[in-house]
Amino acid sequence: MAPKPKTTPSQPPAPPPLEDLFTTLNKHIQASAFTNAVKLTDQILAIAPADEDALRCKIVALIKDDRFDDAVSAIQSSRTPPEDFHFFKAYCLYKQNKLDEALESLQKHERNDETMLLESQILYRLGKMDACLDIYQKLQKSKIDMLEINSVAALVMAGRSSEVQGWLDSFRVKATSSFELAYNTACSLIQRNKYTEAEQLLLSARRIGQESLMEDNWPDEDIENELSPIAVQLGYVQQLLGRKQDAIEAYVDMIKRDMADESSIAVAVNNLVSLKGPKDVSDSLKKLDRLKEKEMQSFRLAHGLDLKLSAKEREAIYANRVLLLLHANRIDQARELVSALPVMFPESAVPVLLQAALLVRENKAGRAEEILAQFAGKFPEKSQVLYLARAQVAAAAGHPHIAADSLTKLPDIQHMPATVATLVSLKERANDVEGAAVVLDSATKWWSNAMTEDNKLNIIMQEAASFKLRHGREEDAAKLYEELVKSQGSIEALVGLITTVARLDVIKAELYEKKLKTLPGLKGIDVDGLERTSGVKQVEGPLHAGVAETNDEGKNKTKTKRKRKRKPRYPKGFNPANPGPPPDPERWLPKRERSTFRPKRKDKRAAQVRGSQGAVVRDKQEAGASSSHSNPKSNQATSSKGATQSAVSEQTKPSSKPSSKSRKKSRK
Repeated sequence: MAPKPKTTPSQPPAPPPLEDLFTTLNKHIQASAFTNAVKLTDQILAIAPADEDALRCKIVALIKDDRFDDAVSAIQSSRTPPEDFHFFKAYCLYKQNKLDEALESLQKHERNDETMLLESQILYRLGKMDACLDIYQKLQKSKIDMLEINSVAALVMAGRSSEVQGWLDSFRVKATSSFELAYNTACSLIQRNKYTEAEQLLLSARRIGQESLMEDNWPDEDIENELSPIAVQLGYVQQLLGRKQDAIEAYVDMIKRDMADESSIAVAVNNLVSLKGPKDVSDSLKKLDRLKEKEMQSFRLAHGLDLKLSAKEREAIYANRVLLLLHANRIDQARELVSALPVMFPESAVPVLLQAALLVRENKAGRAEEILAQFAGKFPEKSQVLYLARAQVAAAAGHPHIAADSLTKLPDIQHMPATVATLVSLKERANDVEGAAVVLDSATKWWSNAMTEDNKLNIIMQEAASFKLRHGREEDAAKLYEELVKSQGSIEALVGLITTVARLDVIKAELYEKKLKTLPGLKGIDVDGLERTSGVKQVEGPLHAGVAETNDEGKNKTKTKRKRKRKPRYPKGFNPANPGPPPDPERWLPKRERSTFRPKRKDKRAAQVRGSQGAVVRDKQEAGASSSHSNPKSNQATSSKGATQSAVSEQTKPSSKPSSKSRKKSRK
């Protein structure tokens, strides 16, 4: 047998030249085929692992394909990454909402317009609006697209809406230059309570957006999706203007069509829930359930919404969820959600307020007061709303000392009339009259030294004088009234002064009384004679009875008018010449009250007496009485009705009129 020839192993085909691969890669990128581009870059890196251009193309293709985790892994695989890779990594971390890590990675990159713009976006997402606006101001000279739109948005989020027009003037643009800028400017008008102007600007923004997007040949569905934030904001403005039904229709229409983006639908659902309030709680909870992460049992917003919504918007949704759970009496679910909120919003006061509301619902008002006081001491800049909540909880729980202590820790509003009135009322409830007087004296002193146009000194002094007069401090009250008469010269102050001084010095009070103007028509009245009379007699009956009598007398004197005689109108088919038998006069009465009514007879054998031998036989009268009692059907009906009528009539009678029982006793 002849030996087989030896076969040489086949060599692998030679790889294509790198130039051809890069040419194909460029075609994939131009066609936005990023998945194919990534595969091709892997082929290039297999041939040339150290090729930075191929790695850079792979990272950019992964970012374009929204594969941020893979992009970060590709960046970390490079042993000596170029400087621009730090920018790519920061952008990927920003898109993954890892903001602190993104900011740290960005600081390793050289500072230029691109890095500053990304840094401003990260700061905006972190809620650091002032630092964000500082960067925008530095970039103002650079010709960066949409910089004015982002600047106005940051001003609104920072609460600096009054500066919007100045920034627009510095950019030399009008609010209606684009629909995004018009929308952001309308939000600034809403923040300044100019709701009508904001509504008109939002309508203009919607019109501008429709025209510009139609020119770019956008499909109708995409146009509606792009302009959905404007539709939600229009509903919000209608809600603020008091047109609640229009706002509800706008929200419901957007939710039903489900054409908007996720963030707009979330805002519409939240606004609809807040507008409905505690009505139909189960339906509101179902609407909020569509915003949660489907894989989790507890309520957490979907990952996409966490990235798109601002911190305030997310906080509002969670707060409304807790309030609805409290209204639905789902205390366990509310407790679970409240415990998670401080981690989500560590620098916000809303989680503490919700925790206090939960404790109040569980009848733990004392614990709620402690938590509010602790957080107010930890964050003094947010203490005002916390101390106000603590005062409300304490006042409702019957702790006036704690409520008054909370209000005294608010120096900004401590001397306002409403706060002063509340403090005085709380001090009086706590039987601390001296403390209430100190509050009024302090407020009077503060307003005496205040240099404001809307000075409340007269109001405070009037209430202070009334308080001191009520608590027996006539001398202090008289001094306050004297100052009011000198400064204000009002009749009310003069009357208060006279009534107060009359308790101390009648002669001095008469001197003040002479300053009162005499009323017209009182000269011919004998005051001494009026004082000697026993007063006005109380007249029974309506007050206008005497007036009615005089009117009747006047009518009798006048000549009576002749009445026109009209033919009587008879029913259809009735012949007045042959009317027939008259109708039964008792036809309107119930049958058992008519004279022809005969009750049904009961079995007479029931009335027979069966007893032992030798029983005493009753006489006929007793037997008749027993027979009448054994058949009381008609009497029961009428007597019970009469009893109810007499009971009602006795309730409406005046107490001075004696009852029938007292008259019978007096006859004896």
